[in-house]
Amino acid sequence: MGKVVATITTSVDGYVTGPDAGPGAGLGIGGERLHYWVFGGPWSYAEEPTGDPDPVDKAFLDDAMAGLGAVVCGRNTYDSAGAWGGHNPWDRPLFVVTRRPGEQPDADKGFTFVDGFTAAFDRAQEAAGNRDVCVMGGAETIRQALSAGIVDEFVVSVAPLLLGGGTRLFEGFGKDIELERTDVIASPWATHLRYRLVR
Repeated sequence: MGKVVATITTSVDGYVTGPDAGPGAGLGIGGERLHYWVFGGPWSYAEEPTGDPDPVDKAFLDDAMAGLGAVVCGRNTYDSAGAWGGHNPWDRPLFVVTRRPGEQPDADKGFTFVDGFTAAFDRAQEAAGNRDVCVMGGAETIRQALSAGIVDEFVVSVAPLLLGGGTRLFEGFGKDIELERTDVIASPWATHLRYRLVR
């Protein structure tokens, strides 16, 4: 069985979205800056991102994809991303945690809606086989994964900005988890921190 990797991008002040994030507003006011590293520089919701990542960020992404078997994300992430234009952006199964599984899109879109985090994670583990399961944002989904004690590796990509508002990653989390840093990778657009959870 592969690892369970929780991964998220945050600002230096701990926000994973800007203010007013949600359907039709993406990651909120200024939130797209969190993911400049994915596209090699500035982009906006007004135009489709077309850039390529910096070589350091590309190597980081390629490494993450190499062992990936399945992905779990939250419904807010799915909605804020505009369902990634209506198609799963990964060539791996993607399970969306939702309280409204009846809104399941057509199967050819590549998304599977599942009621509740535990059920979505179980489906992802089964689909991944001996490969890794990535639990990505949003913040609530990451908190659920960490609270459940299932995460082997926690990867935080820190964008060099202060958003000053939005959704905080650990707002109200209240759980003590010890981490051991295993890697630091820096590019002009982000610092990628890998941690092993100390049990």
